[in-house]
Amino acid sequence: MVTYIFPGQGSQSKGMGGPLFDEFKEITAVADQILGYSIRELCTVDPDSRLGLTQYTQPAIYVVNALCYLHKIEATGKKPDFVAGHSLGEYSALFAAEAFDFTTGLKIVKKRGELMGRMTGGSMAAVIGLDEAQIATVLKENHLDTIDIANLNSPYQIVISGPKQDIERSMAIFETIKAVKMVTLLKTSGAFHSRYMETVRREFEAYLDSLEFSELKIPVISNLQARPYRQTELKRNLAEQISHPVRWTESIRYLMSLGEMDFEEIGNGRVLTGLVQRIRKEAEPLKIETDPNRLQFHNGTVHQQLPVLSSESAPDPAPTWQAKYQKSIQNSVKILPGSLGSSEFKKDYNLKYAYLTGGMYRGIASKELVVKMGKAGMMGFFGTGGLTIAEIETAIRFIQGELNHGEAYGINLSYDPNDPDKELQIVELLLRYGIRHLEAAAYITVSPALVRYRLNGIAREKDQNMIRIPNKLMAKVSRPEVAAAFMAPPPPRITTSLLAEGKITETEFELAQKIPMVDDLCVEADSGGHTDQGVAYTLMPAMLKLRAEMMQKYGYQKTIRVGAAGGIGTPEAAAAAFILGADFILTGSINQCTVEADTHPKVKDLLQQINVQDTAYAPAGDLFELGAKVQVLKKGVFFPVRANKLLELYRRYNAIDEIDATTRQQLEEKYFHRSFAAVYEDVKRYYPLKMIEKAENNPKFKMALIFKWYFGYATQLALSGDDQHQVDYQIPCGPALGAFNQLVKGTPLENWRNRHVDEIGLMIMNETANLLNQRYAAIVNG
Repeated sequence: MVTYIFPGQGSQSKGMGGPLFDEFKEITAVADQILGYSIRELCTVDPDSRLGLTQYTQPAIYVVNALCYLHKIEATGKKPDFVAGHSLGEYSALFAAEAFDFTTGLKIVKKRGELMGRMTGGSMAAVIGLDEAQIATVLKENHLDTIDIANLNSPYQIVISGPKQDIERSMAIFETIKAVKMVTLLKTSGAFHSRYMETVRREFEAYLDSLEFSELKIPVISNLQARPYRQTELKRNLAEQISHPVRWTESIRYLMSLGEMDFEEIGNGRVLTGLVQRIRKEAEPLKIETDPNRLQFHNGTVHQQLPVLSSESAPDPAPTWQAKYQKSIQNSVKILPGSLGSSEFKKDYNLKYAYLTGGMYRGIASKELVVKMGKAGMMGFFGTGGLTIAEIETAIRFIQGELNHGEAYGINLSYDPNDPDKELQIVELLLRYGIRHLEAAAYITVSPALVRYRLNGIAREKDQNMIRIPNKLMAKVSRPEVAAAFMAPPPPRITTSLLAEGKITETEFELAQKIPMVDDLCVEADSGGHTDQGVAYTLMPAMLKLRAEMMQKYGYQKTIRVGAAGGIGTPEAAAAAFILGADFILTGSINQCTVEADTHPKVKDLLQQINVQDTAYAPAGDLFELGAKVQVLKKGVFFPVRANKLLELYRRYNAIDEIDATTRQQLEEKYFHRSFAAVYEDVKRYYPLKMIEKAENNPKFKMALIFKWYFGYATQLALSGDDQHQVDYQIPCGPALGAFNQLVKGTPLENWRNRHVDEIGLMIMNETANLLNQRYAAIVNG
């Protein structure tokens, strides 16, 4: 087998291209027209010394690489089995694979060069003699955390990238290390392939969104993943490549693992040829799976490992490989990540993907998390439970300041039967700030505050036949009777009361009976936090049938969408949800173990280690007396056992004073770490006066308040990362996180510090589409 490799920036030299411009006069003329200058003159003469400037270098290398490739094809009449390119050279590889024509490729490279050429103040340096881990250690030990590893060119040739002054300082440090053979400053204008290119990445990604790419005719090895491109990954990979490392060593090792492989450098110079020789000498071929259905992770991105056939099983492996690869490419375009779910749902919320993240208690679903999701074409809900009105308002201002170009975002409101006044205050705050998307969680009935939010501003459209509903409400439900209440119009008893109080208008009151309480239902199977332990396979069909009945009963103008949540932490789970008929999916537990979640790092350290069996059910502190359940972490903590013990005692006794002395001492010393009297003093400072008066006259209610204090205490311990009382941490979590942890085990995503909520969402949607394509192809092909 043969792989053509294309060099990138740094391979340029005066005189390159030479006779090729005469051989391909028409293409050269097209290049001149697009660029606005003579590409021949730039490459062969460079009269104005511009060949070393990024905005000129990149188009020049692309053109010369392309002409060299065309010359090679005409001379041999054969195409390679694989192609790969180093950084900028990847565009030449994609041209060879016919992802785009010469003209489109040159326009893309021209744009890329212009954007990257604007970056100043950064620098890059090549370190020869140390491997990646050794360089990372040097950077860490010398507090050079502003520097990123940019190019993994060979096992012992690594390029670093960062602010110029920091790169220069690091060079002086590396030069003192005996194992370092050489440290060389590269001639670049910016800190390429690093975090400092994020602004360029976003702008370039927006430019790529306007383009269409053709099916790949030759497998292309991605710099980002060091694995073959998937058709659906083209735009994302090209954008991400700008701010991520070039994994050249791993790319070559991957190709080496496929069997006997020759590498031919196509372009100016022989830089890559030398690197390949070093890699062959210093590294072994990768050991890759032969199971075509196995998912592998590389650099935080997931892909399907394509089959590799041994010489014993196939005398001629190349044609079999090509056939299987082309079939995978063809299948991949049938279902795309953006086509999953309801198109109407995505249109209503201005989303690219039918993927949401739920609002988790105390801002664990943080404002930063919500912003990340919105900027990625998905939607997150900010978790308001347990926060003050002032804290919620601060978060709203931050989100609205970041997402001000139509990106989607929402706010979560969790049911609290003990404080309806605060619920109404939050709704008034949301209306004041024009919050149009609300997630109602853990509700067992429709509340006045939700009705107030839903009806605010509804009016007839000009044609009088349609009703405009400004505020979208999504209810998370797990029981049919609750779902039926939310799919019905607002209860007349509540609308009548709100009208009398002046909280809705006559028009809103009149139209209330013509609309459902919700636009969307999210059917929540067994999950983290509040749960009825439902099973998705039974819940979804029942809820869809109920939706059909309610639509027929009330004759609504618009169909209520039904989404799925609970247990979704892998592409397989997401695929099952969409197959069951979900209009969208919503994830929860997997997001609290990401960089953006406002979970304490110590809690994230615990969560990233769990498996699917490491959660348990405990009483819900806010609904303690009702016996409601939440699912929480059990590995490494005692909270679920202790919480269930408190519920058992509450059901057995009618007052604190009835509890025996031994048990009482255990609770005060082991659970509460203080006396019941001290706990009750805290309770009196937290709860409204009317509830304290009730407690004084009702010993069982007083016991409930004291026991419920433990739940708030356990939550606060986890939020603060208290070292002394880790065993009492209350950490809501479902088995979806355990499934995700197993999926990413042995990859960079095993560490939560590499997990970003938007990247996880995109990964799940991409792999769900790929998985469905595979399943469909397997069924069709028998």
